[in-house]
Amino acid sequence: MRSMDRRQFLLAGSSLAATASFAGLARAQSVTARVGYIPIVGTAPFFVAAGEGWLKQGGIETAVTVFESGPNMIQALASGTIDVYVAGVAPLAVARSRGVDIRVVASTAVGENVVVTAPSLTRYFTDGIAPAAAFKAFRAATGKPARLATQPPGSVPDTVLEYWLWEVAKVDKADVAIVPMGIDATQQAILAGAVDGGTVREPALTILQSRNPQIKLVAGGEEVFPGQPGTVVAVSGAFATKNPDAVQAIVAGLVKAAALIKSDPDKAAPHVAAALGKGIVDPALIRQALVSPASRFEIDPRRIIEPARAMQAYQVKLGSLDKEAPFDGLFETRYYERAVKAGG
Repeated sequence: MRSMDRRQFLLAGSSLAATASFAGLARAQSVTARVGYIPIVGTAPFFVAAGEGWLKQGGIETAVTVFESGPNMIQALASGTIDVYVAGVAPLAVARSRGVDIRVVASTAVGENVVVTAPSLTRYFTDGIAPAAAFKAFRAATGKPARLATQPPGSVPDTVLEYWLWEVAKVDKADVAIVPMGIDATQQAILAGAVDGGTVREPALTILQSRNPQIKLVAGGEEVFPGQPGTVVAVSGAFATKNPDAVQAIVAGLVKAAALIKSDPDKAAPHVAAALGKGIVDPALIRQALVSPASRFEIDPRRIIEPARAMQAYQVKLGSLDKEAPFDGLFETRYYERAVKAGG
């Protein structure tokens, strides 16, 4: 009897050890991803994937930090403060050329940046009047160039605004003054009339027009820059090397999230509102922003490679870049390809 008791005790002990070992393995498989993002609707697929629990199911816990622009986030990437970057693609090739090991694994949105006018400038954008003529008329009437707010030089918003002004609309440079500022400051400045217009993305477009219908959309995303690449999800090389399954789970979650946003924006909106609205923005406005003409969700990173090259070439022309940075190794499309093959 004692022998049996001892055997049972040993078996029980062995079982407990195995259970503890399995629990330890499960804990080891859970990865904390430190995520930097900018507060725009283009990041929605990431927050929908997190809100629906798909990232957690993939063994990923997230710790998020908000930034005002992609260029501001590069320092955090370089210092190893964040693992995952959810922002504009424009600064990344340059960062990689300077030794920051960063890899774009997915797009999230394209054609996001649009140009709007504040009431002070809207009155000059009448039917049949070309943008260049409208800016010229504003300057003739006010004696000063129109002030347009956008994000810092080298960012996607700044690059596409300048492309639209100088290459598409052929505006006289004397008629416009570009004012770099953060995303929130841009929205507030346009609403307050401190500037005469600028580039915005959702949910700013919906918020601004809901508060003042005289704020006018004068150039859509495709018009300001053909094929305009926008928000991407990129991961540090160290994170990708150590946690390839986590990266795969993130991309798979993004694919499912984009499909959900398209099929059921009512279900997706609360997740996005929780991340971007912080209880301040009406969830109904977020839902409206998700289906806005300025919101085009695209996860396939292959679709933005050539537009991103074109954007970089234009940055060189502007002088915000000294020379084009190589794209070698910047885009890793295999995660997306696997996710699609596996059905998300």
